[in-house]
Amino acid sequence: MRRVPIRLRVAGAFALAMAIVLTGTAWFLYARLGSHLAAALDRELRLRAQDLGALVQQQRGSLSADKGGRFIESGESYAQLLDQQGRVLDGTRPLGTDSLLNAEELRAARRDTIFANRSSVPGLDEPSRFLATPVSSQGRRLVLIVGATREDRRETLVSLRNELLIAGPAALLLASLAGYFLAGFALRPVESMRARAAAISADTPGERLPVPPTRDEIERLAETLNDMLARLEDALQRERDFVADAGHELRTPLALLRTELELALHQAETPEELREAVRSSSEEADRLSQLAEDLLLIARSDRGGLPLQLEAVEVDTLFESILSRFEWRAEDAGRSIRSDAAQGMLVRGDRLRLEQALGNLVDNALRYGEGEIRLSVESNGSVVEFHVTDSGRGFPAAFLDRAFERFSRSDPARPGGGAGLGLSIVKSITEAHGGNAYARNLSEGGADVWLAIAVGPPEGSEPAVRTIV
Repeated sequence: MRRVPIRLRVAGAFALAMAIVLTGTAWFLYARLGSHLAAALDRELRLRAQDLGALVQQQRGSLSADKGGRFIESGESYAQLLDQQGRVLDGTRPLGTDSLLNAEELRAARRDTIFANRSSVPGLDEPSRFLATPVSSQGRRLVLIVGATREDRRETLVSLRNELLIAGPAALLLASLAGYFLAGFALRPVESMRARAAAISADTPGERLPVPPTRDEIERLAETLNDMLARLEDALQRERDFVADAGHELRTPLALLRTELELALHQAETPEELREAVRSSSEEADRLSQLAEDLLLIARSDRGGLPLQLEAVEVDTLFESILSRFEWRAEDAGRSIRSDAAQGMLVRGDRLRLEQALGNLVDNALRYGEGEIRLSVESNGSVVEFHVTDSGRGFPAAFLDRAFERFSRSDPARPGGGAGLGLSIVKSITEAHGGNAYARNLSEGGADVWLAIAVGPPEGSEPAVRTIV
């Protein structure tokens, strides 16, 4: 059935339901008509028995002498009068002298009126039904039998059955065709959505499926698919922006690396010039390598696959590693970097990823901040916050809302400003730990950027990243 088109399945189900309804209706009509005809025959026998009983009581002739057919129709009905012993006293001529009642029926008929069916009686080769009732004549208790053929009832039922056998299939065929076309009409909005969906591509952004105003499952399906198209369009646009920004960021170090190599190849005249060109090329290669690693980390985080090696990390050891890594750069810049004592605090996380995130914050503070750089940690029991502060000018107010976006830089024209991925990587690492990242400007000057991660990060969490001015 799964291979059958849904329109045929709907029409088939509709036809099956109609077949059941029509069959049930036909059976009900046939049964009800048979019941009504049987009741009508019984009423007719009772009325005829009353008339013939009055005739017997008044002794106005015999049963076989009804020539006018007032009570007995030749070939259609009959009557018989019995005494207490079952002997035939009178009756219509075709019946003869044989009693229509057996001993048991005779005993019952002496007490009360009874009905019985016969497949045939003398003179009638058709099924019949009779009534036997007690009557009195000249002080004697007699039994009067009045019967009639059931052929009229059978013919009426046969006629109705034949009509139903003709009209039923015709009605079922018409209903099935109506169901088929109604199913097609009901599925027309789906076909319209399919046709529009076939025309939608990456080259037609903003296209949506038509939404029928039916307030049913079809309308909800169209709205759901349009929401899905919007999400896919947003995801595609983000991927396009990511590829474009990545290509733009890769172009600059590649161009510089090519320039340095060409200078070394064609213009380097002394070993010192050659070593300087090689050194500069090595720096650009390192920059390219770091940029590639950053892009790979962001791509993994987008797919929800940023790997974490969770362990108990000592905060003091984490800070010492950051200080030893950036101490020489701070000294060259004439600045200082220090950390507050964490007093043996432990946090569960990926040591290398946390060090990478805090390293990016310290690197940003060295690049764009001023004064002393300070690392500190705070805990409220369920959340641990890692703060990196400086005493510079802080973030531009317009930049705070997009500080954690990819390839966003506070001053794009500043030389050596980096690729704008540092805070974006901080965001990805923090989210992988089930936490949030925050940034704000301090009232006394400088910036405060911090990570807030849960002591035990829950799996499958979807944290948000926000900024505070």
